[in-house]
Amino acid sequence: MASIFTKIIQGEIPAHKVAENDKFLAFLDIMPLTRGHTLVIPKQEIDYIFDLDDDLLSELHLFAKQIATGIKLAYPCERVSVIVAGFEVPHAHVHLIPSNDMQDLDFKQRQKPDPASLAEVAENIRKALA
Repeated sequence: MASIFTKIIQGEIPAHKVAENDKFLAFLDIMPLTRGHTLVIPKQEIDYIFDLDDDLLSELHLFAKQIATGIKLAYPCERVSVIVAGFEVPHAHVHLIPSNDMQDLDFKQRQKPDPASLAEVAENIRKALA
């Protein structure tokens, strides 16, 4: 069965997309820790990030680096933190989280913004990437 991320890639489930190419997709987390919390995924459905072949893993991180640059421009912060946990969805993914301290990385503090707010955040990041 396809993961929820594969369904997003295929357009079956809507997402607030930030950037995309032939191998990767970046879109907002719908329950972010902070404004700008973005997920970066390979389009190839592989559960465990370290099961990606070396080239795809390297490219994933380079794509994430580009997205992190846009996030930091759109939402100034001390750093864009990178978290790979991999338990939430069986599809390799990287969390990019604008953060100023460790409290910004507490997954128990997730927010539930409205769709209009998420759309605005995605647009701000896309503009910063342009």
